[in-house]
Amino acid sequence: GWCPLSPAGAQTPQLLVEPPWRPAVLWDQVTLTCQGSGTAGATTWYKDGQRWGQQESDYFTVTESGTYQCERPGSGLSPPVRVLDDRLVLQVSAQALLEGDTVTLRCRG
Repeated sequence: GWCPLSPAGAQTPQLLVEPPWRPAVLWDQVTLTCQGSGTAGATTWYKDGQRWGQQESDYFTVTESGTYQCERPGSGLSPPVRVLDDRLVLQVSAQALLEGDTVTLRCRG
């Protein structure tokens, strides 16, 4: 018989970056949003590989540079997102890119 996947299947959460450029830069007032299956309002945040706190909100504005991840019960840990405070940064759009796509690069300083 056919067995459907549960809504909380093995899909990991994703971190959405606003404004949508990577690497993100602290001076852009970056907001991170944890999206994915699992229990809403029970997001655990990690900064530089260390548990950084649990918030009822699934988003927040970053105030420190570092590498961030989020975790939601039943769906695991998101891929990491770096937020830099460098003086000069080369950025690319945060959207998924495929070979052959035209990309826009930004040099920020």
